[in-house]
Amino acid sequence: MNCILLPAANFQHDTAHINDLAQIAHVNKVLNAKVDDTLKIGQLGGKLGSAIIEDIAPDSIQLGNVYLTSNPPPKLNLTVVLALPRPKVLRRLIMDMTALGVNDIILINSYRTQKSYWQSPMLARLNEFVLEGLQQGVDTVAPRISLQKRFKPFVEDKLASLMTNRGIVAHPYSALSFAQYVQQQLENLESPHNSALPSMVFIGAEGGWIDYEIDLLAEQGCTAVNIGARILRTEAAVNVILGQWLLEGQN
Repeated sequence: MNCILLPAANFQHDTAHINDLAQIAHVNKVLNAKVDDTLKIGQLGGKLGSAIIEDIAPDSIQLGNVYLTSNPPPKLNLTVVLALPRPKVLRRLIMDMTALGVNDIILINSYRTQKSYWQSPMLARLNEFVLEGLQQGVDTVAPRISLQKRFKPFVEDKLASLMTNRGIVAHPYSALSFAQYVQQQLENLESPHNSALPSMVFIGAEGGWIDYEIDLLAEQGCTAVNIGARILRTEAAVNVILGQWLLEGQN
């Protein structure tokens, strides 16, 4: 973790305390921090800053000289709709999307999503994975996460109201590449200040989307695109695709 995030209840005036055992272990064993050392901290939902370690106990670390002065980095103007993946990769995907700054995450059912995934205890730990991602990305604002267990009703009844600026579907067998799609959008932009990137991206689980799902999304205006000749694992595809939004933010 690149910063320690604490809930508002852990702050009082210019002091704070850490009582999460994982965070305490990180301070002691990874940072090797001692009394009088400076820590990079933040308040969940608030600002980032620093604090001085005043005391270290097995179950608590007391902080003083707390200054929270920096705003968190801006979120990506993006909603990721992700077919619920295998439980063992769910943690990594939530962490990565959070660290990358995704604003909204929708976990959805798909034909290739096994029913057992929806009973996984990992779904009860999403807040834990989000916290890990925030501390990795040095952010304080959690993404909004929702679960959609029925694909067709979501696409037909809810998608239109959520898609503010086009949508794409990651599909390795599409004839149109992501790069070609972006170039087409650039050529049609009414203003150079507008973004060529869509506001929503659909990413399938292992095995991707079936033709029926691609067609249903196309009826709602979503364009299928590929990201190259290689077929990637879901976690690799997520990072490759979302990197485009990070790069745009640097321009």
